[in-house]
Amino acid sequence: MKKPPLIWTNILVFSSTLLAAVILVPWYELTYGFDAFVIIAAVISLFFCGMSITAGYHRLWSHKTYQAHWSVRLLFAIGGAFAMQNSALHWSSDHRVHHKFVDDNDKDPYSAKKGFWFSHIGWMLRNYNPDTYNDYSNCRDLQKDPIVMWQHKHYLILTLATNFGFAALVGWMSGQMLASFIAVGVTRLVLSHHFTFFINSWAHMWGSQPYTDKNTAKDNALLAIFTHGEGYHNYHHIFEMDYRNGIKWYHYDPTKWLIKGLSLIGLASGLRKTPQLKIEQAKLEMVLKRANQRLDLRHDAEELKQKIQDEYDELVAKLNAFYSLQKRLFDDKKKQLLQDFEKLELTAQLEELKNAVAQQRQSWLAMAKVA
Repeated sequence: MKKPPLIWTNILVFSSTLLAAVILVPWYELTYGFDAFVIIAAVISLFFCGMSITAGYHRLWSHKTYQAHWSVRLLFAIGGAFAMQNSALHWSSDHRVHHKFVDDNDKDPYSAKKGFWFSHIGWMLRNYNPDTYNDYSNCRDLQKDPIVMWQHKHYLILTLATNFGFAALVGWMSGQMLASFIAVGVTRLVLSHHFTFFINSWAHMWGSQPYTDKNTAKDNALLAIFTHGEGYHNYHHIFEMDYRNGIKWYHYDPTKWLIKGLSLIGLASGLRKTPQLKIEQAKLEMVLKRANQRLDLRHDAEELKQKIQDEYDELVAKLNAFYSLQKRLFDDKKKQLLQDFEKLELTAQLEELKNAVAQQRQSWLAMAKVA
């Protein structure tokens, strides 16, 4: 089968920047040494690029998990061009296709089932989808955003201006022009690229699946460190409309913290969160599935499976009933002035349900152990 034509621009950018970083960083450090100012500027630039992709390209534009002030959108558009990962319109279009057809080798543009290399970078080295490369029909909402379209129209100029301009500015301020181009220009770009690419490859291959196993997405706390919180990918693929990826307070998700911070100062609004009970139901379903798989090794498997299924159905019914009650009470603004005892009763029911869910999980896992 004939392979699609190579995209030489991408090949030259990825290979030349990687080769330059590998050779020039150790050479310059051993010969002259990088100034602290240049190193700090490179780290700040890396965070700016990364957060522009995660908070901007990904959670704002691809998934519409919140709304942002025009000034924030403008910064993300500039930072996205600085990250050199195509325009926000193009990036979002590819990503929406990925979510719609995840793991489909024919339709997912970076399907992890084609291997690490393909999902990490290989899909960008050949023109695999020439017929749909400039098809943005799944992003008609973004085409109404003037900042998205301004960046898309002037993407090449913005990319050149930011990548050379930021490095030149830091070089002028530090008096180390070459050091700045090596650290802020080249090395920052290589790290920015591959940290993002890890989400398509690593995050679909190594980690846990506490919420769903219907796709290859995994939760990986280590990867979250490199990707500004995007490592909690199993959660993201089942609840993609949530502005958070790491939902626990201790999950490292600076993108979530940034979005929340912007909302507190009036620069972001409409932050979307998945109801806690839906999250609990997804986790319960996975525990039930794994318990059933373990029970296959027991002689009384069918009886225990039925017992677990009945308990699961009962818990889900309670969760759904509680969620319906909560939604009915809080969606209607006229009913927000609930009596104190009604609020306390609702809170008590939630705590009781959480305890029941936790106890049932432990019970099922213990029941599924082979004697």
